[in-house]
Amino acid sequence: MTNVTLVGLDLAKNIIQVCGVNREGKALFNKAVKRARLLEFLAQYPGVTVAMEACSSSHYWGRTLQALGYPIRLIPPQHVKPFVKGNKNDRNDAFAITEAARRPGMCYVQPRSLEQTDLILAHKVRDRRVRERTSLINQLRGLLGEYGIVLPAGKEKLSAELPLLLEDAQNGLTPVARQCFAGMLAEWRALDEAIADLDQQIRRQCRACEASSRLLEIKGVGELTATAAVAIIGNGNQYRNGRHLAANLGLVPREHSSGGKQKLGGITHRGNSYMRTLFVQGGWSIIRHCAHSEDRLSRWARQLIERRGKHRTAIALANKLARITWAMLNKQTRYQPA
Repeated sequence: MTNVTLVGLDLAKNIIQVCGVNREGKALFNKAVKRARLLEFLAQYPGVTVAMEACSSSHYWGRTLQALGYPIRLIPPQHVKPFVKGNKNDRNDAFAITEAARRPGMCYVQPRSLEQTDLILAHKVRDRRVRERTSLINQLRGLLGEYGIVLPAGKEKLSAELPLLLEDAQNGLTPVARQCFAGMLAEWRALDEAIADLDQQIRRQCRACEASSRLLEIKGVGELTATAAVAIIGNGNQYRNGRHLAANLGLVPREHSSGGKQKLGGITHRGNSYMRTLFVQGGWSIIRHCAHSEDRLSRWARQLIERRGKHRTAIALANKLARITWAMLNKQTRYQPA
Protein backbone atom coordinates (compact mmCIF):
# COMPACT_ATOMS: atom_id res chain seq x y z
CA MET A 1 0.00 0.00 0.00
CA THR A 2 2.76 2.41 0.87
CA ASN A 3 4.31 1.96 -2.58
CA VAL A 4 1.34 3.57 -4.34
CA THR A 5 2.30 7.08 -5.43
CA LEU A 6 -0.44 7.84 -7.99
CA VAL A 7 -4.06 6.73 -8.41
CA GLY A 8 -5.96 7.12 -11.67
CA LEU A 9 -9.77 7.24 -11.66
CA ASP A 10 -11.85 6.44 -14.72
CA LEU A 11 -15.08 8.10 -13.62
CA ALA A 12 -18.53 6.72 -14.44
CA LYS A 13 -22.05 6.92 -13.08
CA ASN A 14 -22.03 3.99 -10.63
CA ILE A 15 -18.78 2.02 -11.07
CA ILE A 16 -15.39 3.78 -11.01
CA GLN A 17 -12.25 2.05 -12.23
CA VAL A 18 -9.31 2.71 -9.89
CA CYS A 19 -5.71 2.11 -10.94
CA GLY A 20 -2.77 2.57 -8.56
CA VAL A 21 0.84 2.75 -9.72
CA ASN A 22 4.20 3.04 -7.97
CA ARG A 23 7.01 5.52 -8.60
CA GLU A 24 8.19 3.54 -11.67
CA GLY A 25 4.69 3.55 -13.19
CA LYS A 26 3.98 -0.14 -12.59
CA ALA A 27 0.32 -0.94 -11.89
CA LEU A 28 -0.10 -2.38 -8.38
CA PHE A 29 -3.89 -2.72 -8.67
CA ASN A 30 -6.57 -1.94 -11.22
CA LYS A 31 -10.05 -2.66 -9.91
CA ALA A 32 -13.65 -1.49 -10.17
CA VAL A 33 -15.06 0.28 -7.10
CA LYS A 34 -18.64 1.32 -6.48
CA ARG A 35 -19.21 5.05 -6.31
CA ALA A 36 -20.46 4.93 -2.71
CA ARG A 37 -17.28 3.15 -1.55
CA LEU A 38 -14.70 5.21 -3.44
CA LEU A 39 -13.75 7.47 -0.52
CA GLU A 40 -13.51 4.47 1.80
CA PHE A 41 -11.18 2.76 -0.67
CA LEU A 42 -8.97 5.83 -1.15
CA ALA A 43 -8.69 6.24 2.63
CA GLN A 44 -6.15 3.38 2.50
CA TYR A 45 -3.79 5.71 0.60
CA PRO A 46 -3.78 9.04 2.46
CA GLY A 47 -2.16 11.94 0.61
CA VAL A 48 -1.65 10.03 -2.64
CA THR A 49 -1.95 12.04 -5.89
CA VAL A 50 -5.27 11.36 -7.66
CA ALA A 51 -5.63 11.88 -11.43
CA MET A 52 -8.84 12.00 -13.46
CA GLU A 53 -10.04 13.05 -16.88
CA ALA A 54 -11.67 16.49 -16.77
CA CYS A 55 -15.44 16.05 -17.15
CA SER A 56 -18.60 17.21 -15.43
CA SER A 57 -18.37 14.97 -12.35
CA SER A 58 -14.59 15.36 -12.05
CA HIS A 59 -15.01 18.85 -10.56
CA TYR A 60 -17.16 17.42 -7.76
CA TRP A 61 -14.66 14.65 -7.03
CA GLY A 62 -11.80 17.13 -7.30
CA ARG A 63 -13.32 19.44 -4.68
CA THR A 64 -14.20 16.53 -2.41
CA LEU A 65 -10.76 14.89 -2.54
CA GLN A 66 -8.92 18.20 -2.22
CA ALA A 67 -10.85 18.88 0.98
CA LEU A 68 -9.58 15.50 2.27
CA GLY A 69 -5.97 16.44 1.51
CA TYR A 70 -5.40 14.59 -1.77
CA PRO A 71 -3.39 16.40 -4.51
CA ILE A 72 -5.62 16.45 -7.63
CA ARG A 73 -4.70 16.35 -11.32
CA LEU A 74 -7.53 16.85 -13.82
CA ILE A 75 -6.32 16.04 -17.34
CA PRO A 76 -8.11 17.08 -20.56
CA PRO A 77 -9.40 13.89 -22.26
CA GLN A 78 -7.55 14.59 -25.51
CA HIS A 79 -4.25 14.37 -23.62
CA VAL A 80 -5.15 10.95 -22.17
CA LYS A 81 -6.22 9.25 -25.40
CA PRO A 82 -2.67 8.76 -26.83
CA PHE A 83 -1.74 6.68 -23.77
CA VAL A 84 -4.54 4.10 -24.15
CA LYS A 85 -2.94 0.76 -25.02
CA GLY A 86 -4.86 -2.03 -26.75
CA ASN A 87 -8.63 -2.05 -26.80
CA LYS A 88 -10.62 0.66 -25.09
CA ASN A 89 -11.99 -0.49 -21.75
CA ASP A 90 -12.16 0.83 -18.21
CA ARG A 91 -8.97 -0.93 -17.10
CA ASN A 92 -6.91 0.47 -19.98
CA ASP A 93 -8.47 3.93 -19.59
CA ALA A 94 -7.61 4.09 -15.88
CA PHE A 95 -4.01 3.03 -16.55
CA ALA A 96 -3.75 5.56 -19.40
CA ILE A 97 -4.77 8.31 -16.96
CA THR A 98 -1.88 7.39 -14.67
CA GLU A 99 0.51 7.37 -17.64
CA ALA A 100 -0.63 10.84 -18.74
CA ALA A 101 -0.43 12.21 -15.20
CA ARG A 102 3.23 11.13 -14.89
CA ARG A 103 4.35 13.02 -17.99
CA PRO A 104 6.35 16.23 -17.38
CA GLY A 105 4.80 19.35 -18.84
CA MET A 106 1.26 17.93 -18.85
CA CYS A 107 -1.49 20.55 -18.73
CA TYR A 108 -4.00 20.23 -15.89
CA VAL A 109 -7.42 21.70 -15.16
CA GLN A 110 -8.23 23.20 -11.79
CA PRO A 111 -11.41 21.85 -10.14
CA ARG A 112 -14.16 24.45 -10.14
CA SER A 113 -15.29 25.82 -6.82
CA LEU A 114 -18.98 25.86 -5.88
CA GLU A 115 -19.07 29.59 -6.65
CA GLN A 116 -17.67 28.98 -10.14
CA THR A 117 -20.16 26.16 -10.67
CA ASP A 118 -23.04 28.45 -9.73
CA LEU A 119 -21.79 31.09 -12.18
CA ILE A 120 -21.49 28.72 -15.14
CA LEU A 121 -24.81 26.97 -14.43
CA ALA A 122 -26.97 29.81 -15.79
CA HIS A 123 -24.71 30.09 -18.84
CA LYS A 124 -25.15 26.44 -19.77
CA VAL A 125 -28.93 26.58 -19.40
CA ARG A 126 -29.08 29.85 -21.36
CA ASP A 127 -26.91 28.44 -24.15
CA ARG A 128 -29.27 25.48 -24.52
CA ARG A 129 -32.31 27.77 -24.59
CA VAL A 130 -30.72 29.96 -27.28
CA ARG A 131 -29.93 26.91 -29.41
CA GLU A 132 -33.50 25.68 -28.99
CA ARG A 133 -34.82 29.08 -30.09
CA THR A 134 -32.53 29.14 -33.12
CA SER A 135 -33.66 25.64 -34.11
CA LEU A 136 -37.30 26.66 -33.70
CA ILE A 137 -36.85 29.77 -35.87
CA ASN A 138 -35.10 27.78 -38.61
CA GLN A 139 -37.85 25.17 -38.62
CA LEU A 140 -40.49 27.89 -38.67
CA ARG A 141 -38.96 29.52 -41.74
CA GLY A 142 -38.70 26.16 -43.51
CA LEU A 143 -42.33 25.27 -42.82
CA LEU A 144 -43.54 28.71 -43.96
CA GLY A 145 -41.62 28.22 -47.17
CA GLU A 146 -43.77 25.16 -47.96
CA TYR A 147 -46.75 27.53 -48.15
CA GLY A 148 -44.88 29.97 -50.36
CA ILE A 149 -44.22 32.48 -47.56
CA VAL A 150 -40.67 33.86 -47.37
CA LEU A 151 -39.88 36.56 -44.82
CA PRO A 152 -36.83 38.86 -44.45
CA ALA A 153 -33.82 37.68 -42.48
CA GLY A 154 -33.64 38.42 -38.77
CA LYS A 155 -35.61 36.99 -35.87
CA GLU A 156 -37.04 40.41 -34.98
CA LYS A 157 -38.67 40.77 -38.39
CA LEU A 158 -40.01 37.23 -38.27
CA SER A 159 -41.39 37.78 -34.77
CA ALA A 160 -43.18 40.95 -35.93
CA GLU A 161 -44.58 39.44 -39.15
CA LEU A 162 -45.75 36.08 -37.85
CA PRO A 163 -48.78 37.34 -35.84
CA LEU A 164 -49.89 39.31 -38.92
CA LEU A 165 -49.61 36.20 -41.08
CA LEU A 166 -51.80 34.23 -38.69
CA GLU A 167 -54.49 36.93 -38.89
CA ASP A 168 -54.34 37.32 -42.71
CA ALA A 169 -57.02 35.10 -44.26
CA GLN A 170 -55.74 35.62 -47.82
CA ASN A 171 -52.19 34.26 -47.57
CA GLY A 172 -53.03 30.61 -48.32
CA LEU A 173 -52.41 29.18 -44.84
CA THR A 174 -54.77 26.35 -43.94
CA PRO A 175 -56.50 26.14 -40.52
CA VAL A 176 -54.18 23.28 -39.56
CA ALA A 177 -51.11 25.34 -40.49
CA ARG A 178 -52.35 28.37 -38.57
CA GLN A 179 -52.87 26.27 -35.44
CA CYS A 180 -49.41 24.75 -35.76
CA PHE A 181 -47.69 28.10 -36.33
CA ALA A 182 -49.60 29.67 -33.43
CA GLY A 183 -48.27 26.94 -31.13
CA MET A 184 -44.72 27.53 -32.41
CA LEU A 185 -45.09 31.27 -31.82
CA ALA A 186 -46.20 30.61 -28.22
CA GLU A 187 -43.20 28.31 -27.75
CA TRP A 188 -40.93 31.04 -29.13
CA ARG A 189 -42.29 33.62 -26.70
CA ALA A 190 -41.84 31.20 -23.79
CA LEU A 191 -38.20 30.70 -24.77
CA ASP A 192 -37.71 34.47 -24.98
CA GLU A 193 -39.05 34.85 -21.45
CA ALA A 194 -36.85 32.02 -20.16
CA ILE A 195 -33.74 33.57 -21.76
CA ALA A 196 -34.62 37.01 -20.36
CA ASP A 197 -34.97 35.52 -16.86
CA LEU A 198 -31.56 33.86 -17.18
CA ASP A 199 -30.05 37.16 -18.36
CA GLN A 200 -31.39 38.83 -15.23
CA GLN A 201 -29.93 36.08 -13.07
CA ILE A 202 -26.51 36.48 -14.72
CA ARG A 203 -26.63 40.25 -14.16
CA ARG A 204 -27.34 39.74 -10.46
CA GLN A 205 -24.50 37.24 -10.18
CA CYS A 206 -22.16 39.64 -11.96
CA ARG A 207 -22.96 42.49 -9.56
CA ALA A 208 -22.48 40.17 -6.56
CA CYS A 209 -19.06 38.92 -7.75
CA GLU A 210 -16.18 41.34 -7.20
CA ALA A 211 -13.98 39.85 -9.94
CA SER A 212 -16.78 39.95 -12.53
CA SER A 213 -17.56 43.56 -11.64
CA ARG A 214 -13.95 44.54 -12.29
CA LEU A 215 -13.95 42.81 -15.69
CA LEU A 216 -16.89 44.99 -16.79
CA GLU A 217 -14.44 47.90 -17.00
CA ILE A 218 -12.89 46.30 -20.11
CA LYS A 219 -14.28 47.63 -23.36
CA GLY A 220 -16.16 44.83 -25.15
CA VAL A 221 -16.79 42.78 -21.99
CA GLY A 222 -20.35 42.50 -20.66
CA GLU A 223 -22.07 40.51 -17.93
CA LEU A 224 -22.04 37.26 -19.93
CA THR A 225 -18.31 37.40 -20.69
CA ALA A 226 -17.36 38.62 -17.20
CA THR A 227 -19.21 35.90 -15.30
CA ALA A 228 -18.17 33.16 -17.74
CA ALA A 229 -14.53 34.23 -17.43
CA VAL A 230 -14.59 33.97 -13.64
CA ALA A 231 -16.36 30.59 -13.83
CA ILE A 232 -14.08 29.06 -16.49
CA ILE A 233 -10.72 30.81 -15.96
CA GLY A 234 -10.93 31.33 -12.19
CA ASN A 235 -7.85 33.16 -10.91
CA GLY A 236 -5.81 32.12 -13.96
CA ASN A 237 -3.07 30.38 -11.94
CA GLN A 238 -3.21 27.34 -14.22
CA TYR A 239 -1.93 29.49 -17.12
CA ARG A 240 1.65 30.76 -17.32
CA ASN A 241 0.62 34.07 -18.89
CA GLY A 242 -2.10 35.71 -20.98
CA ARG A 243 -0.81 34.20 -24.20
CA HIS A 244 -1.07 30.74 -22.67
CA LEU A 245 -4.76 31.41 -21.97
CA ALA A 246 -5.34 32.73 -25.50
CA ALA A 247 -3.71 29.59 -26.92
CA ASN A 248 -5.78 27.39 -24.61
CA LEU A 249 -8.95 29.04 -25.98
CA GLY A 250 -7.87 28.45 -29.59
CA LEU A 251 -7.29 32.15 -30.39
CA VAL A 252 -3.81 31.68 -31.88
CA PRO A 253 -2.84 30.62 -35.44
CA ARG A 254 -2.65 26.96 -36.37
CA GLU A 255 0.89 25.99 -37.34
CA HIS A 256 2.02 23.37 -39.86
CA SER A 257 5.75 23.94 -40.23
CA SER A 258 8.50 21.64 -41.46
CA GLY A 259 12.07 21.88 -42.69
CA GLY A 260 12.58 25.28 -41.16
CA LYS A 261 9.68 26.77 -43.14
CA GLN A 262 6.97 28.25 -40.96
CA LYS A 263 3.38 27.99 -42.20
CA LEU A 264 0.57 29.56 -40.18
CA GLY A 265 -3.14 29.16 -40.85
CA GLY A 266 -6.40 30.09 -39.18
CA ILE A 267 -6.97 29.87 -35.45
CA THR A 268 -6.81 26.45 -33.84
CA HIS A 269 -10.39 26.47 -32.40
CA ARG A 270 -9.13 24.43 -29.43
CA GLY A 271 -10.27 24.68 -25.85
CA ASN A 272 -13.52 26.09 -24.50
CA SER A 273 -15.63 27.10 -27.51
CA TYR A 274 -18.17 29.03 -25.39
CA MET A 275 -15.52 31.30 -23.85
CA ARG A 276 -13.88 31.78 -27.25
CA THR A 277 -17.22 32.78 -28.79
CA LEU A 278 -17.84 35.39 -26.08
CA PHE A 279 -14.42 36.98 -26.61
CA VAL A 280 -14.92 37.07 -30.39
CA GLN A 281 -18.32 38.71 -29.92
CA GLY A 282 -16.62 41.23 -27.65
CA GLY A 283 -14.13 41.93 -30.42
CA TRP A 284 -16.94 42.57 -32.89
CA SER A 285 -18.65 44.94 -30.45
CA ILE A 286 -15.44 47.01 -30.31
CA ILE A 287 -15.26 47.07 -34.11
CA ARG A 288 -18.84 48.31 -34.41
CA HIS A 289 -18.10 51.39 -32.30
CA CYS A 290 -14.39 51.99 -32.94
CA ALA A 291 -15.00 54.62 -35.66
CA HIS A 292 -16.41 57.06 -33.09
CA SER A 293 -14.23 56.07 -30.10
CA GLU A 294 -10.83 57.49 -29.19
CA ASP A 295 -9.68 55.04 -26.53
CA ARG A 296 -6.44 53.15 -27.12
CA LEU A 297 -8.12 49.83 -27.96
CA SER A 298 -10.42 51.42 -30.55
CA ARG A 299 -7.56 53.28 -32.23
CA TRP A 300 -5.56 50.07 -32.42
CA ALA A 301 -8.60 48.28 -33.92
CA ARG A 302 -9.02 50.98 -36.61
CA GLN A 303 -5.39 50.71 -37.65
CA LEU A 304 -5.58 46.92 -37.81
CA ILE A 305 -8.80 46.99 -39.87
CA GLU A 306 -7.04 49.07 -42.51
CA ARG A 307 -4.22 46.53 -42.79
CA ARG A 308 -5.93 43.17 -42.20
CA GLY A 309 -9.71 43.62 -42.45
CA LYS A 310 -12.49 43.32 -39.92
CA HIS A 311 -12.58 39.53 -39.54
CA ARG A 312 -8.91 39.18 -38.60
CA THR A 313 -9.24 42.22 -36.38
CA ALA A 314 -12.13 40.60 -34.48
CA ILE A 315 -9.94 37.56 -33.72
CA ALA A 316 -7.00 39.77 -32.74
CA LEU A 317 -9.23 41.75 -30.39
CA ALA A 318 -10.56 38.50 -28.88
CA ASN A 319 -6.97 37.43 -28.24
CA LYS A 320 -6.21 40.79 -26.62
CA LEU A 321 -9.36 40.63 -24.48
CA ALA A 322 -8.36 37.16 -23.26
CA ARG A 323 -4.91 38.42 -22.25
CA ILE A 324 -6.31 41.47 -20.46
CA THR A 325 -8.83 39.27 -18.66
CA TRP A 326 -6.10 36.91 -17.49
CA ALA A 327 -3.98 39.78 -16.20
CA MET A 328 -6.86 41.28 -14.22
CA LEU A 329 -7.92 37.93 -12.72
CA ASN A 330 -4.43 36.70 -11.96
CA LYS A 331 -3.08 39.96 -10.51
CA GLN A 332 -6.43 41.09 -9.06
CA THR A 333 -6.08 44.55 -10.56
CA ARG A 334 -8.48 46.98 -12.20
CA TYR A 335 -8.53 47.76 -15.90
CA GLN A 336 -5.79 50.17 -16.99
CA PRO A 337 -6.70 51.38 -20.51
CA ALA A 338 -3.43 53.27 -20.95
